[in-house]
Amino acid sequence: MRYEGSCHCGKIAFEVEGEFNEAIDCNSSLCRRRGGLLAFVARDKLTLTTPEADLSTYLFNKHVIQHRFCDTCGIAPFGEGDGPHGKMAAVNLRCLPEFDIEAVKVVKYDGRSV
Repeated sequence: MRYEGSCHCGKIAFEVEGEFNEAIDCNSSLCRRRGGLLAFVARDKLTLTTPEADLSTYLFNKHVIQHRFCDTCGIAPFGEGDGPHGKMAAVNLRCLPEFDIEAVKVVKYDGRSV
């Protein structure tokens, strides 16, 4: 399935292709505060529909994940990094307005201990 996603104000917009049956609820210091539900896809399955220059980036801990967010509304719709099978994107399913969050299994991930 193909979904449209965005930050709250729309400055960052994207399309993502995937079958999302599961969402990760991470308890890392960042994810816990942000409250997103994450699903992972190959980076080439996520296409920005707004300029890349509109993305702001936050790095922390080991600086391996680019946590992308909007500098206008503060919403973090996705992150990017290298996964075991190449470039990956961690999409915040809460930023896909047409996606039914209630339809996915939420899996707890202990990012605090990693």
